[in-house]
Amino acid sequence: MEIRDARDDDWPAVWPILRGIVAAGETYTLPRDLDVELGRRIWMLAPPDRTVVAVGDDGTVLGSAKMNRNHLGPGDHIASASFIVAPEHSGRGVGRALGEHVLDWARAAGYRAMQFNAVVETNTRAVALWRSLGFEVVGTLPEAFRHPDRGYVGLHIMYRRL
Repeated sequence: MEIRDARDDDWPAVWPILRGIVAAGETYTLPRDLDVELGRRIWMLAPPDRTVVAVGDDGTVLGSAKMNRNHLGPGDHIASASFIVAPEHSGRGVGRALGEHVLDWARAAGYRAMQFNAVVETNTRAVALWRSLGFEVVGTLPEAFRHPDRGYVGLHIMYRRL
């Protein structure tokens, strides 16, 4: 697997992954009917922020991550990131590789820490992955997310110093 900067011609492969994950309504605080234009603006970030894709040996996009500063001004030393992995490639280390890549990017870019603002508490695989990469839950907003099957569940704020 190679992780590289996303190009404009990657969007047709990234969009179905993002659209499917968002439409499921289980992990992202985005409208379930997200349209392609808004999806592209949200996901395909311009420098100094960054979007990458993880591609297989055959060039298939397996997943993607976007990374950016979490705040402006006096809080711009804290990074953030978001991740998607194609369901058919889940459980094969794509998310971990993207997570490690993002942490390396944030360190190299001079960030002091990384914060995830909204990790759905029922997304136990993601919570376990981020914990294994050194993140901790520093707070949970109770009932802040409307899960399609589980009703109102909490959103974790996760943090890691770099």
